[in-house]
Amino acid sequence: MSTELPKTFDPAEIEARWYAHWEENGLFRPDRPDAEPYTIVNPPPNVTGSLHIGHALDNTLQDVVIRYERLRGKDALWVVGTDHAGIATQMVVERQLEERQDKRTNYSREDFVAKVWEWKEESGGAITRQLRRLGCSMDWSREQFTMDEHFSNAVLKTFVDLYNDGLIYRDKRLVNWDPKLKTAISDLEVETHEVKGGFWHFRYPLADGVTLDDGRDYIEVATTRPETMLADMAIAVHPDDERYMSVVGKHVVLPITGRRVPIVADEHADPELGSGAVKITPGHDFNDFDVGKRAGFKPAEMLNMFDQEAAVCQTADGLIPEVYLGLDRFEAREIVVSWMKEFGYLVPVKSKNKQGEEIELDAEPRTIATPFGDRGGVVIEPWLTDQWYVDAETLAKKPIEAVKSGEVEIVPKSWEKTYFNWMDNIQPWCVSRQLWWGHRIPAWYDEEGNPFVALTEEEAQAKAGAGVTLTRDEDVLDTWFSSALWPFATLGWPEKTDLVEKHYPNDLLISGFDILFFWDARMMMMGQYNTGQNPWPRLYLHGLVRAADGQKMSKSKGNVVDPLGLIDQYGADALRFFMAAMESQGRDIKMDDKRIEGYRNFATKLWNATRFCQSNGIGASTSIAAPAANHAVNRWIIGEVVETQGQLESAMADLRFDAAANTIYHFVWDRFCDWYLELIKGNIDDETKAVAGWVLDQILVMLHPFMPFITEELWSKQGERAHYPLITAKWPEPGASVDPQAKAEIDWLIALTSAVRTAKNELGIAPGAKLEAYVASPSALGQRVIEASGPAIERLARLTPIHMADAPAGAAMQVSAGEDAFIVPLEGVIDIAAEKARLDKALAASAKEAKSLEGRLSNANFVERAAPEAVDKARADHAHHTAEVARLEAALARLG
Repeated sequence: MSTELPKTFDPAEIEARWYAHWEENGLFRPDRPDAEPYTIVNPPPNVTGSLHIGHALDNTLQDVVIRYERLRGKDALWVVGTDHAGIATQMVVERQLEERQDKRTNYSREDFVAKVWEWKEESGGAITRQLRRLGCSMDWSREQFTMDEHFSNAVLKTFVDLYNDGLIYRDKRLVNWDPKLKTAISDLEVETHEVKGGFWHFRYPLADGVTLDDGRDYIEVATTRPETMLADMAIAVHPDDERYMSVVGKHVVLPITGRRVPIVADEHADPELGSGAVKITPGHDFNDFDVGKRAGFKPAEMLNMFDQEAAVCQTADGLIPEVYLGLDRFEAREIVVSWMKEFGYLVPVKSKNKQGEEIELDAEPRTIATPFGDRGGVVIEPWLTDQWYVDAETLAKKPIEAVKSGEVEIVPKSWEKTYFNWMDNIQPWCVSRQLWWGHRIPAWYDEEGNPFVALTEEEAQAKAGAGVTLTRDEDVLDTWFSSALWPFATLGWPEKTDLVEKHYPNDLLISGFDILFFWDARMMMMGQYNTGQNPWPRLYLHGLVRAADGQKMSKSKGNVVDPLGLIDQYGADALRFFMAAMESQGRDIKMDDKRIEGYRNFATKLWNATRFCQSNGIGASTSIAAPAANHAVNRWIIGEVVETQGQLESAMADLRFDAAANTIYHFVWDRFCDWYLELIKGNIDDETKAVAGWVLDQILVMLHPFMPFITEELWSKQGERAHYPLITAKWPEPGASVDPQAKAEIDWLIALTSAVRTAKNELGIAPGAKLEAYVASPSALGQRVIEASGPAIERLARLTPIHMADAPAGAAMQVSAGEDAFIVPLEGVIDIAAEKARLDKALAASAKEAKSLEGRLSNANFVERAAPEAVDKARADHAHHTAEVARLEAALARLG
């Protein structure tokens, strides 16, 4: 027996109750030992994080997939967990200390790490609670954390194995140094901002009385970072630049430091830019580092003029004057420029003021692309330091081949080009970070600095030999190093657990395109290295969720959308359905509250349709297969279920989330609610009750991956289904096919009804008005439906009687269904002259407006210079009025 539904659909109460039921009863766990496994892992969110709109999209898509495969009988496992997020988490805890006028360095490393663990236990679970609000059916019983003991062991083993295989090494190179966080960060964690700055020109005197061919005793260089001249080691000129050929191999004497540096030939110097000569600071510029190496400077010989806070420190040659030591880099810049100007080494730049008068400036004003740390928020400094590197070029070879061969499919395929471009040009991966929170690097050094890498200090000591004093590396590993092991370490690797055997490789990875290189590509590298297998055969990359105007969301713009607020307002099902319906193979999604509200209305429509079924004795189905049916309307709706299921499965196979969502949406709203329930009203016999109950069940199953809460509630209220909740129900197996005759008959009836309703609307005729109709020579199909479904035609199309004869002369409207044209006389129904006048007036107004808008949109000045929202509105208005013209012309044509 069904349980009567309340009149009002209340998402909040339903969501809380059902999620608790699913989790408490272990319904998210893989519990089908004999079934085919299906496995996905979530991109582990930062333990510091809270649910943002990108998480909502990413996790909705994953939940749609895992619920779909669970319903299809798979032993479905969705691995969930959080990332320890080295920099982010350490920042959170240090910020808390600062609020209490305390700081990290007041504690031992062990005590500070203990404080981080304490914070994690108290506050680190916010995002996992929020994922539950979204309805994510993750296996919480196996929740992972990248600092769990078994996971940490996997991380350390991987590091040691890579080192022993020569794929991890220690090297002195330039890194992106964050002076605020005091750690190296990767290229992927650097954001470029446009900053107003200057381009200063300086004279560097030639040494030993040497002059250029034109008689000058100096070389002119230019720089946006004058302070770095304190660590210059060379001047580079192009080998083919005739102006400087005579001085290659000679020296200049640097102002301020007095350092003699060579003039070297290198193609990095562009003869067309400025003077064609470039100052080279290999310890503080990535391009200069390469030039320096080509010039014969070893990294250990390159001069470093900054400490870890980007304050000036003494170089190895001791030539920086004491007055500069300890200055912030930007303070040092001002003093360097001032000194160079005072002593005549600054070349002023000629310019003009607002009045057109020629003036001299110290520097050319320039807008400079400047690197900032994405977390520290300060300018990144290239800094020469010893770090640990992974030989990413070697590890990338197998993942590159996997995508080329089709072993791993990237969806959408358009991302392959980006993938190959990065992987083919991949640089060594710096994996050490100067933090206290994270996986500490398993390396110990003797007094000469030689590293001994091992899983434990005892093993390192054994390698070093008795009596050798060892000191452990202070650094931790890049967070992305550990998360690269996520697809298999979460299952127990390196142990050969049952989970590893059954659920690795995973079946699919869904991620945002923005972590393709941070995470996805690195999982492919580590999967191949550690297991010899690709971590999954398919990688789906979705787009970003943007603000309604198409802008990227950011806190600074104030356009960030809180998904939890949307869930409070519209319900999780509506937000989920919006995400799925708008996700079109990686294209960005624009937020649209109206669409979310529309999907809340969709849920309400299904709720009310179920209440209608209950009030007419339609309850849960008793069979998986479709019931026997004789009525055309029942045979038709069974065929519609079969077609919908096929389209839905095809869309899911292609990972077309939008197509899948829209398929089930249109079936529920258009075919079932708007037509089937209308067609059966007043004629609900036992056959129809059985078919309607079965169709509603199929709807609940097919819709469940997208809208799990309302479907589970309706499923439970439609009848007693002991130990058979919807989440683990059986995917539809109708055991039926489309009945072509029934489909043709009902589609004909729907077409006639739709045509009449449209015509009435256009002509201002009351929807309920019954009209007489004539069809002279009906088709066999038309005659069959008219004879068999007269009452339905009268009730839905409001046509009665229908004469199979020629229509009388006079004003009439014409409507059609299939091959059949119906003439509906209008004499006495409306004032035809007045209606023509009204339509003519409306047509003229819309035609005029459409023409005006067309002129505006064809004006390049308007399209290029007007605000984007104004252009969008003009296009929308033009489309509206163009459609109105067509509609009004059709209405006039109906009147003859």
